[in-house]
Amino acid sequence: MNIVQITPGAGGMYCGNCFRDNALVAQLRRMGHHALMVPLYLPLTLDEADQSEGTPLFFSGLNVYFAQKFNCFKKAPNWLRRLFTAGWLLNRLGNFAGKTRGAQVGDLTLSMMRGETGHQAREIEQLIDWLREHEQPDVICLSNALIAGLAKRLREALGVPVVCLLEGEDAFLDSLPEPQREDTWVELRERVADIDLFIAPTRYYADTMARRAGIPAAKLEQIYNGINLDGFEPSALPDDPPVLGYFARMCPEKGLDTLVEAFIRLRQTGRVPNLKLAVGGGCQPSDKAFVARQKKRLRDAGLLSETVFQPNLDREAKLAFYRELTVLSVPAGYGEAFGLYVVEAMASGVPVVAPNDASFPELIGQSGAGALCEKGSATALADALGQLLLDRERLANCAAAGRQAAAQTYNIERMAESFATRLAKLA
Repeated sequence: MNIVQITPGAGGMYCGNCFRDNALVAQLRRMGHHALMVPLYLPLTLDEADQSEGTPLFFSGLNVYFAQKFNCFKKAPNWLRRLFTAGWLLNRLGNFAGKTRGAQVGDLTLSMMRGETGHQAREIEQLIDWLREHEQPDVICLSNALIAGLAKRLREALGVPVVCLLEGEDAFLDSLPEPQREDTWVELRERVADIDLFIAPTRYYADTMARRAGIPAAKLEQIYNGINLDGFEPSALPDDPPVLGYFARMCPEKGLDTLVEAFIRLRQTGRVPNLKLAVGGGCQPSDKAFVARQKKRLRDAGLLSETVFQPNLDREAKLAFYRELTVLSVPAGYGEAFGLYVVEAMASGVPVVAPNDASFPELIGQSGAGALCEKGSATALADALGQLLLDRERLANCAAAGRQAAAQTYNIERMAESFATRLAKLA
């Protein structure tokens, strides 16, 4: 098949959807499919070879912004618009992408959802013209439902089915201010008719988006995300000292502050007296004040010297980070649609402790790869971590179960095979 994957870039930010799409396109190519990855907005930040290399970037972040803010820019000459797609300029812009949160881009999100009637309609036509000239896709896949506004014109102009992956849209849309929040949800419900198939990464998230976006069962499939398992080696589960790990964006939404409090509790009560804390993952300019507060809390508790912060690691450093952990916890406070860090920990033979909420019971509870606890409670998290850390046999069993689940269920080969099989029924 000839598959076009359209993926918004996040500039300098680590983006789970970007990692997923990049790994998927690479595997589809290994399987013999012609898979093209088209980046939108900003360059992709990845920890594996960039599968979009050589493909022009569309919906340049600057062009999209100017079209949103200035009506006159919609008629700007192409030479000026091309200037704002320069790689060096977008890379500089990407360094500031982490300063933007949902509350600041409500109008732009709604306009993109409106597609051909939004401020970025010209960008859609430019993408269509390029695909007509350079590709004859059998199917087009959108990275998430925030760009569902593209689907109607893509289907009309190219005469091919459009598939949309789902992951994390609800949390982002819920972070928008009113009235954009409700208006964008309403627009998404209307745009469901323009898309042939939605694919969710967990049963939990499929059910969530079916309910909230009004996606009919006939248009909704569930396929677990998969990762490239190359390089993942099992941790020795160190116990002298044991290491509690966190690997996700260093922000309140992912629950880093809850984990810090649980760590302090475990140390101060003497339950796990020599426990160390290792914090890795993305850290953007907008996260630095929050991270500074966590470091101050640790310093005040006399435990900053027992903690390491390792932001923005490349793939090799990330794999090494996981190998040094005894247990991982990212106690996200919102409804996590999947959780890339869960399956990365599984692949590393590291047990996971997470809230008994959202996708975690499906990923962790069913596999036996860790433990679940009450959401939002540092006390409950500390109790669950303590029970697991003090039971070496249980730790080993969870580690083995996680490795098995990653090998059998959460690998990129299985995901790509399921994805291609389902798309073949549409093409």
